[in-house]
Amino acid sequence: MTERKSDWDALQLRPEDHVATALRAFKKGEMAHVKLAEQTVVQSLNEDIPLCHKLAVMDIPTGTRIKKYGEVIGEAVIDIAAGAHVHVHNIKSLRARAEDQK
Repeated sequence: MTERKSDWDALQLRPEDHVATALRAFKKGEMAHVKLAEQTVVQSLNEDIPLCHKLAVMDIPTGTRIKKYGEVIGEAVIDIAAGAHVHVHNIKSLRARAEDQK
């Protein structure tokens, strides 16, 4: 049996966050132990998730303004299932873009 360094390997910073940050690389089918405050929840992963990337901790419908750090970081462009990799392929940034400045 391998000893774990901690009882969690992903971190959700605020209770209102839709995502957690992977503190190690995950393979599809693995379980992430997501820490939020004093509790740890287990999330089954349905995709590979690279180190330091985001994983959905809940189902996120299309059009949802996604929060990380308690702040909106983008908008879901498709439905994102809990346990999915959240990245540029399924969210769009809401930051100012050059085409919006014209």
